[in-house]
Amino acid sequence: MRIRNISLAAGTAIRHLSDDPILLVLQISRLVPDSLLSPTVRLVAKGLSGSSAPAALLATHVAGDIRGLERKLVTALAHGAQGNRARLVAEICLAAGRPDWADKFLSLASECKRYPATLARRRWYDGDMSGAVQALTGQRGTMKRQRSRLVGEMRLLSGQGPELVPVAMVPVPGRVLHFLTNSLPHTTSGYAQRSHSILTAQQDLGAEILAVTRLGYPVQVGKIFAAGEDVVNGITYRRMIPSRLAKTADERVQQEAAELLQIALEFRPEILHTTTHFTNGLVVGAVAEALGIPWVYEVRGQLIDTWASSRTSAAKSSQRYKAFQSSETSVMRKANSVATLGRVMKAGIVAQGVPDCKIIMVPNAVGGDFLQKPETHTVARTKLGLDTGCDYIGTVSSLVDYEGMDDLIEAFALLAPGFPNLRLLIVGSGPVAPALKERVRHLNLSNIVIFTGRVPREQARVYHQALDIFVVPRKDLPVTRAVTPLKPVEALSCARPVVASDLPALREIVEDGVNGKLYGPDNIGSLAETLSCLLLDKNEMDRLGLKGRDMVLETRTWASNASVYARNYDELKDR
Repeated sequence: MRIRNISLAAGTAIRHLSDDPILLVLQISRLVPDSLLSPTVRLVAKGLSGSSAPAALLATHVAGDIRGLERKLVTALAHGAQGNRARLVAEICLAAGRPDWADKFLSLASECKRYPATLARRRWYDGDMSGAVQALTGQRGTMKRQRSRLVGEMRLLSGQGPELVPVAMVPVPGRVLHFLTNSLPHTTSGYAQRSHSILTAQQDLGAEILAVTRLGYPVQVGKIFAAGEDVVNGITYRRMIPSRLAKTADERVQQEAAELLQIALEFRPEILHTTTHFTNGLVVGAVAEALGIPWVYEVRGQLIDTWASSRTSAAKSSQRYKAFQSSETSVMRKANSVATLGRVMKAGIVAQGVPDCKIIMVPNAVGGDFLQKPETHTVARTKLGLDTGCDYIGTVSSLVDYEGMDDLIEAFALLAPGFPNLRLLIVGSGPVAPALKERVRHLNLSNIVIFTGRVPREQARVYHQALDIFVVPRKDLPVTRAVTPLKPVEALSCARPVVASDLPALREIVEDGVNGKLYGPDNIGSLAETLSCLLLDKNEMDRLGLKGRDMVLETRTWASNASVYARNYDELKDR
């Protein structure tokens, strides 16, 4: 197993080093503990502070210094960066989400040998898949391989799924096989936590569960010595770790389906169950068809809208966006049943032509320790080593752009002068963490803003309980208007009031004046005012928190969701 893992990791690293070294550096940086990465990157960036070389630009980007990066880009342009140097700067600009700057440097790199590779990435960034492939036509070596990779992704995005030969299998009653993108213990995201909660609740209800994660995981996310199987709280997670992966995305999906079929033949499930996005559906749909058993597709988010949220409005008209949406729709229509998180998401699925009767609602929920009576603020803060004489607002979240943590920091900057004992607590990690920390330093708030980084799940609950107010400052975007997050539900179960952006999906969780407060999204002043009013009324905070806990325990538990799934599975087996 260890040799196979090393072989897979080495092959993946070599491919990335050849195809996209900038991306490889960024991926590696995200695997390094923040306690080590931040001081190291700041030291490198400081040492190269007067330089506009690509290495200096990359270090500045990883450090999250947005203003510093722009200053260096201005300098690099003024100094007349040309050829390969200009091309490398363009690559960094794309990695930083600055296509406007990438275009300026690309225009200076047209004579560079590897110009087509960067031009292809620029077009792919915009969703122009055919244009990206065209940019690499006739190239050799690594650029020829890059073209083959993009062609494979185009085929997959166009819904070209795996093909399997039908095979006889006698299912064992009560067995359910889940196919997942990632899982505990290697990933602790909301996705992984929701999956584990569902599996545990189903097993508690009497089902026999096996979870299988995507091909190559978790080795491809840096867990080189991962075992072929993990057991977490009685749930078995099987890994599919080959010594090498097929070269293109469509070929890898075929490889993935073939391996999953063999596991299914061994386990003999009655039902297959998978989650977004559509590539998982292509794989599970093919396996289900080969075995002649029903399958469930669980829509947890809108990945393509997340992609579009970091681009201009033109992204929604792009070839990539339309192909992705079409493939998602196709998978939902082919699945025997479609599960989703909330009313807004269900309405969107129905609008895509999926029959209402085929859709079940399984909202984000709580179970386990979250059902227990929450600790007091003082007890929770003592456990975490926080100052018990202070008040705390904050969040537990992935640190990505659309979560709006920058707005929360700006609102806290407005609040801090009037609330000298107030602290901001941000629990979690993600790609925008360096930029957020840099903004806190710029505002001179470092002594009263606490970034914990990623914390164990059991500790996350204690952080919920340490807060006076849990804040969900999401941006107003298509993805945030539709997708309901898990963390505010957990905060409500801890009897903590939630202040959230007034978005359709969040209104399914937070009822203004009942269990929390809503404010105008993307409005920093409105957020600060809402928080200020609530901080001045401790009785109202307590009332909202207690009502929130009562509502969650009545309507949102994993045990009740497991019963919904069980009924749905029974209906599918009887058809």
